Amino acid sequence: MAAQSRNIAELENASVWRLLIQYSLPSIAGMVVYSLYNIIDSVFIGHGVGPLALSGLAVTFPIMNLTFALGTLVGIGGAAISSIRLGRKDQEGTERTLGNVLIMSLIAAVVLVIPTLLFLTEILTAFGASGQTLTYAYDFMLITLLGLPVTYVFFNLNHVMRATGYPKKAMGSTLLSVGINIILAPIFIFWFKWGITGAAVATLLAQVVGMVRVLLHFSDAASTVHFRRGIWQLRKTIGMAPCLVNVCGSAVTVAINRQLADHGGDLAIGAYGIINRILILFAMLVIGLTQGMQPIIGYNHGAMKPGRVLLTLKYGVLAGTSFTTLGFLACVFFPRGIAGLFTDDASLISLAANGLIICVLAFPLIGSQIIIGNFFQAIGKARLAIFLSLTRQILFLLPLIVILPLFIGIDGIMYAGPIADFVAGVVALAMAGV
Repeated sequence: MAAQSRNIAELENASVWRLLIQYSLPSIAGMVVYSLYNIIDSVFIGHGVGPLALSGLAVTFPIMNLTFALGTLVGIGGAAISSIRLGRKDQEGTERTLGNVLIMSLIAAVVLVIPTLLFLTEILTAFGASGQTLTYAYDFMLITLLGLPVTYVFFNLNHVMRATGYPKKAMGSTLLSVGINIILAPIFIFWFKWGITGAAVATLLAQVVGMVRVLLHFSDAASTVHFRRGIWQLRKTIGMAPCLVNVCGSAVTVAINRQLADHGGDLAIGAYGIINRILILFAMLVIGLTQGMQPIIGYNHGAMKPGRVLLTLKYGVLAGTSFTTLGFLACVFFPRGIAGLFTDDASLISLAANGLIICVLAFPLIGSQIIIGNFFQAIGKARLAIFLSLTRQILFLLPLIVILPLFIGIDGIMYAGPIADFVAGVVALAMAGV
């Protein structure tokens, strides 16, 4: 306990750069490994089930984003509040936040699962599923939705664990879950012949193990923040900005899938699914960085140390831009090699490779936009964070997705992303003044 108290005290005294490395590297490692699992899972599905299964998986992205949105509303908001309250030395308030996160995770899961299951076929059809891909999408989402309470409790409490001074332990939970996932997925897909259902079952079982580990951590009285009587009360969180990012992302993905279906068909949807997996991998580098920044920014904001807060932001923007620039270079120079990892289908590889080059044209700017949006979230300025969350997805990207294909067909869908990225990136940098 004393050692952990020293770790918390370091948040307002140690070198910002050292703290950023100390807190961000475990988060980045966890997010990258988790993203690699998603990519490997897609590779297993693409080679073990077929290209239409990849298209079915892509159709599920809007629902997955919506479920993630409700999760981030609770988890990221709770983590931000926990860091700020720790900075104010408010132990009781931090533990009440922990209780709030657990209760709200379960409520959010039930609220989302019941209506979605009742109308799952209709929702997937509206989101772009065809007669050939609906079965794949339905089978995957059925297991995913039934396991949503486990998913929410695991990821949301893991966010709080990281925010309360345990970045390496939070990374360990993620790595444990991912490791189990990677082992079980090929067994269920190839050996048991469960197809896409096997991928979903592997994910759920792995998350059960991660959830148990996180619950054991917060049940230990030696932890800085832990379960105790009197903390089980509902209060609001400030996770609206990341929630809106994913809600808007779902709306955009639905629009993209509909446009792809009209201009290119099922293979075009599958190609965009491949592109999405790759872009998410590099975005997860930045998101892992923001998760490492969040305890440093939140704690020092609560402790009234603005100089350390701004220094963390500047380092974050520099690192985040470097990550997305790396993604840009990889996708521009090796598009066909990357697309070929997912499938042997020549047409699908060609569609994905061409789209990948277009989609990353302004990708270097994405890093700074993600960092700045999460910065405002971490200091409790929800309105600014929400505005930045809406600029790219709703104000810029959605109209472009509708308009550009009218003039240049399927390429218009691909060009909509980099145009929106450029404008939104400039707006974010202007608002932050960096």
